[in-house]
Amino acid sequence: MQIYFDNAATSSPKPAAVQEEVLRALRDYNANPGRSGHEAALQAAHCVFRTRDALSDFLCAPEGSCVAFQFNCTDALNLAIKGILRRGDHVVTSFLEHNSVLRPLSGLSSRGEISLTMVAPRADGMLDPTDVRKALRPSTRLIVITHASNVTGAIQPVAAIGALAREKGIPYLIDGAQALGALPVDVARLGCSMYAFPGHKGLLGPQGTGGLYIAPGLTLRPVREGGTGTASDSMLQPSEAPERYESGTLNLPGIAGLGKGVAYVQAHQSQIMMHERELTTALYEGLRAMEGVTLYCPTEEAARAGIVSFNLGDLGSSEVADAYNRRGVAVRGGLHCAPGTHRFLGTLRRGAVRASIGYDNSFEEVEAFLRATREILRGDPA
Repeated sequence: MQIYFDNAATSSPKPAAVQEEVLRALRDYNANPGRSGHEAALQAAHCVFRTRDALSDFLCAPEGSCVAFQFNCTDALNLAIKGILRRGDHVVTSFLEHNSVLRPLSGLSSRGEISLTMVAPRADGMLDPTDVRKALRPSTRLIVITHASNVTGAIQPVAAIGALAREKGIPYLIDGAQALGALPVDVARLGCSMYAFPGHKGLLGPQGTGGLYIAPGLTLRPVREGGTGTASDSMLQPSEAPERYESGTLNLPGIAGLGKGVAYVQAHQSQIMMHERELTTALYEGLRAMEGVTLYCPTEEAARAGIVSFNLGDLGSSEVADAYNRRGVAVRGGLHCAPGTHRFLGTLRRGAVRASIGYDNSFEEVEAFLRATREILRGDPA
C-alpha cells in the first residue's frame, strides 16, 4: 500500500463518515437545494444549511450567511479579488503567493486595471508586517496574504498584518488553502475581511468544494451570475448573501461530505494538530540529519505547517518524486504553482520535492520515507 505524503495537494484518505455521506446524498436526498419544496429538496437544503453553519462556527464567523460556497479555493480567491477591485485600485501581496492569487492579480495588472506591489519575504521565508506597511498607498484597496506557504509550510504573521489592515481601513484577504483544518482560525482575531479555503485539504472533504468567508457589511461584485432559487422574478442578481455568490446548482454531494469532514476535524482538531506537528518534525529532523539534503522550511517547529520541501543532491525534483513513487511513496515534485517562492528559494528551474503530512499518517510511514530517501541518495535501484 502506498504511503501518501501529498496532503498539501489533497488530503487522503477521507474519513469513513465523509465517504458515507457523499453516497447518502446521492442515494437518499439527491435533489437541488433551494429549488423545490419536495422532501428530497428540503433535505438537500438542510444539508447545505448545516454545513454552512458548521463552517461559520469553525471559522468563528458571526453568522452562517458570511460563508459562500465555491467550487474550490481558487474559485473563492477569484471571487474575492475580482469582486472587490475596481479600475485604479492598488493591491499589496507577496512573492510567496500561489498562482491562484498571482494570476488573477497579474492579469488585472497587465490589463492596466490595477497596480500591484509584491512584498519579498525575509531571508527566513517569513513576511515582515513592516514591509507590508511600507508598500501601502492611498489607493491601496486590498491586501492579500497566504496563511501558510504551500512550498515551505511557513506560517505567516497574518494576525499582525490584519491589525495593520484594520488600522488603515483596508480590506484584507487571507488564502487559507494550507491552513484551515491544520491551524486554528478565528477570522475576527486575524482581522481579515475575507478568508478563502478549500474543502478537500485540511477539512478532509471531497474535491470540488470550498468557500469564502465575507465579513458582514462587505459586498462583492459576483463573478458568476444566474439561477439562485431566490428572487427569480428579477433579471438582476440577488443582493443578499450568500445566494448572491452561489449561482447555479451547488455541489450537494461534495457539501454533504464536507460537512462530515468539518465535524471530524472539529471533534479531533487538537489531536490532529499535535499529531501532524510531531510527524512533520520527525520528517524534518530525519532529513536534516542526512548529507546531501537541502531543506526549504522554517527551522522553528511552530513556524511551519505540515509541509517539508527539499532537494536531494543535484537530482531534479521530478526525478526524485518518481524515485519515491517507485518505492511506494507519494510526494510532489516541481514548482507547486508558486513561482515567486521558487525564485526566492533559487529553485525556479529545478523545483522542489514536497512531502506533506496528514491526519492519517504514522511514524512508521515517516521512517519508511526516510529509508527510501537514503536509498535514493545512495543511488540504489528501486
